[in-house]
Amino acid sequence: MFAAIFFTQACTTAKSAGGIGTASNTKKAMLRALAWQEAHPIVEKSTKDWTNGAYYTGVVKAHQATGDADFLQALQAMARKNEWQTYIRINSADDVAISYAYLYLAALGEKDANLVPTEDFIKKHLAYQQEQQRTKPLWWWCDALFMAPPVFTVLAKRNNNPVLLDDMYRHYKETYDLLYDKEEHLFARDDRFLWTGASTDRKEKNGKKIFWSRGNGWVLGGLALILQDLPKDDAHRPFFEQLFREMATKVKTLQQPDGMWTTSLLSPESYDHTETSGSGFFTYGIAWGINNGLLNPADFRPVVAKAWPALLKMQKPDGMVGFVQNIGFDPRPATADSWQNYGTGAFLLAGSEVLKLK
Repeated sequence: MFAAIFFTQACTTAKSAGGIGTASNTKKAMLRALAWQEAHPIVEKSTKDWTNGAYYTGVVKAHQATGDADFLQALQAMARKNEWQTYIRINSADDVAISYAYLYLAALGEKDANLVPTEDFIKKHLAYQQEQQRTKPLWWWCDALFMAPPVFTVLAKRNNNPVLLDDMYRHYKETYDLLYDKEEHLFARDDRFLWTGASTDRKEKNGKKIFWSRGNGWVLGGLALILQDLPKDDAHRPFFEQLFREMATKVKTLQQPDGMWTTSLLSPESYDHTETSGSGFFTYGIAWGINNGLLNPADFRPVVAKAWPALLKMQKPDGMVGFVQNIGFDPRPATADSWQNYGTGAFLLAGSEVLKLK
């Protein structure tokens, strides 16, 4: 049985991607991105690290949206190579991100699927905070809200384990309480970027708060992933939906004339270019919100209609997706030749939802 019960499956046969180009061209662009990335693997720490976790999450959604065997084969090859293992730092949400792809393959009935390492990691991860008697949130940086919570949500659904959903919410809320700016409706990357009013606060040259594009892209994209598998009657769903709408509404106002977003969201003048990874995650989140009734199409469809063609311009003819900011934790420059696998993942995520637009 084709077990898509833990992931929302939506293959498309439409002739148009909601009028934003053609579905055929969108799919071809996605396949070129996949082929280029698979031919140019990049390993920051491990093939099981967060960079690959984000990339293969994009491959998961590309396969769901298209049903194309190339995406599935890439996932299968990765899982075999990794032997279904997570990475090694049990205190880091980053190191379980790769499990999103494992869970997807298991849901499809992959005969060699082994989720024991994922479940073991999560048990140790949740125990770490108590064992170390730490007062700092387990997920103390906003990127973490993309890496672990969607994995928790899918695994909880698979195992019918509402306690795991409660654990996810508890740790998510701790991060929210620490890093979410309720005036700006954006997340500080971590506590180094909180605004206290002191002269020592980090700020942009224009005097505004520093809000990193990809950091907030991690959060908005992660919210879309969480909401796909969070039960409709979950007590905490209203919190996640409200946060999603607040952030999407703010992000909409920060889109630049070229359709993309800058690395420093409140300081577009910091660099003379926009950036792909944050823009890709924003496009994915907003398109998902339209497709799933959380965002008004009349208000938000124009955002995607500008963003996706702009993202396509960041892709070279050979499939490489450029203008991706390198690994970091704050706004930095990018170039036409800068790329990372998570940038490709963001591109695939965006395309997967553009294909579904009506």
